[in-house]
Amino acid sequence: MCSDSYLAGFGRSLFNRVPVRCVWLCMVCLVCSSSVAAQTEGARRQAVENNLPDFPTPKAAIDDPPEQLKVPGTISGSVVGPDGVAVVGADVKLTLRGQTASEDFVTSVDGQFTFANVAPGSFQLKITAAGFSEHTSTGVLHSGETLALPQISMALATFVTQVRVELTPVEIAQEQIHDEIQQRVLGVIPNFYVTYAPNAVPLTTKQKFYLDWKLSIDPSAFVAAGVVAGIQQARNEFSAYGQGAEGYGKRYGAAFGDLTISNLLGNAVFPAIFKQDPRYFYKGKGTVKSRVFYALANAVICKGDNGQWQPNYSGVLGSLAAGGISTLYYPESDRSATLTFENTAIGIGSAAVFNLMKEFVLTKMTTNVPQRPNPTDPNSP
Repeated sequence: MCSDSYLAGFGRSLFNRVPVRCVWLCMVCLVCSSSVAAQTEGARRQAVENNLPDFPTPKAAIDDPPEQLKVPGTISGSVVGPDGVAVVGADVKLTLRGQTASEDFVTSVDGQFTFANVAPGSFQLKITAAGFSEHTSTGVLHSGETLALPQISMALATFVTQVRVELTPVEIAQEQIHDEIQQRVLGVIPNFYVTYAPNAVPLTTKQKFYLDWKLSIDPSAFVAAGVVAGIQQARNEFSAYGQGAEGYGKRYGAAFGDLTISNLLGNAVFPAIFKQDPRYFYKGKGTVKSRVFYALANAVICKGDNGQWQPNYSGVLGSLAAGGISTLYYPESDRSATLTFENTAIGIGSAAVFNLMKEFVLTKMTTNVPQRPNPTDPNSP
């Protein structure tokens, strides 16, 4: 009884000291915390039962759907130069991560490019254009995204200046003439009118006269005229000229005139008029039969300045004209149209014989032949 009164008194004393509203507040807190704990525990138990994680789903999982749900997208953009002007015809190469194959697109007149139906993922763009440095861009295309890239500015390429000098056809022909006037049989007799170039460039009119001039003033021309005059005097041909130094002089003048006029008309004047090449184009390969036929045929045919074979009007008319002019200085007893035609026929026959020598003999005896051909080598020019 005493203890109960003591406890009761202590309780009344404690109750009197603590305000009533504090007591009520403590009781509310206890009730709320109990309710929250119960709810939390219930939720946790429900999560365990449903086999769900008790942490939020990562954002990456939301942005990157499963592979079977990914949708192709589109990548577009534009290419400009440093001045902001559209780069037309730039090659844009699209490569997807993990793939070796690529797609190509050529920019339009406004510098635009578009890649449609592109699989989502990382990609690389490599852009090349003449006059510009190569540009590379990378990015990521999300599922179903229409990606418009920022304007791509290409930098000007750093050029290494290279000077390439190409000769004109006239300059090439001049180089060929330079080589031809160095060609001499046994290092003495001119072999100017044979070209060993497989694709010799046609001569201009000026070059045709220049080559004839070089032959006419060559010392060998004066020696040849002297030999012919000596043979004629020994055989007393053109007897009206007489003998002795005077007769030899007349014969020498006539022989030199024949050579000079014939070469001038047949190698320069008529080739310029008919646009034909007076040179012999060395064959140097093929069977012996084909080469013989080629050499003989070149007495009556020649190559035109257009590269086509045609009748050798220049050579035939040159011989006829030279024969007609020779009547002006040969004795009257030796002047006749028959002789002119005979000399023309002899000239054609002599050309055929000389062509055979040019094809088979003189080449081996000629010095300074550029890239000397080997007739036994089918690959030789």
